[in-house]
Amino acid sequence: MKASRLLPFVALLLASGLLTGCGYNRLVSLKQQTDSSWADVENVYQRRADLVPNLVKTVEGAANFEKETLTQVIQARQQVNNIKVDPNSPPATSEAMAAFQQTQDQLSSALSRLLVTVERYPDIKANANFRDLQAQLEGTENRITVERRKFNQSVQQYNTATKQFPTVIYSGFLGFKERPYFAARAGADQAPEVDFNFGGSGTPPS
Repeated sequence: MKASRLLPFVALLLASGLLTGCGYNRLVSLKQQTDSSWADVENVYQRRADLVPNLVKTVEGAANFEKETLTQVIQARQQVNNIKVDPNSPPATSEAMAAFQQTQDQLSSALSRLLVTVERYPDIKANANFRDLQAQLEGTENRITVERRKFNQSVQQYNTATKQFPTVIYSGFLGFKERPYFAARAGADQAPEVDFNFGGSGTPPS
């Protein structure tokens, strides 16, 4: 084979060696890690959304239950369903991530208001199905906080790697773009002790 024909192959081998030595494989691994963490976030959010219809069904039959509170939960869940995201890859921009987070946080707030309202309805609180759903929501809300934190940690590792030398030279060119975080929330540095049993106080814990 002529030397001129060997040159492209030699160049390819050299480029592969340089990229591997400069951390290309690490970038791939870190990007896959963020995708995996995002899938975990999506799973717990979907689990919560799946609990809402049964929760609504359980409380809507109560006499004189506050319909406005119930409607807010139903509408918030619908907004969650309307947000289309790839379950296997996080939103690519900060704006898209903020829209996703805002919608999910609105559902969190609506559910919190609903469960506070239930405190005024002893018959609902005594319902075994409601108590089971309540326990599942407690666990799911805690898990959401945990998975969001894990996702942010994986994104931080990935973003840092893309900006380090020498990977910063080629990371953008090869498609390793910076990924957005979930915005920090008060108390986000630790998993909250979610407790929807407010002891009849009528107000949620701070």
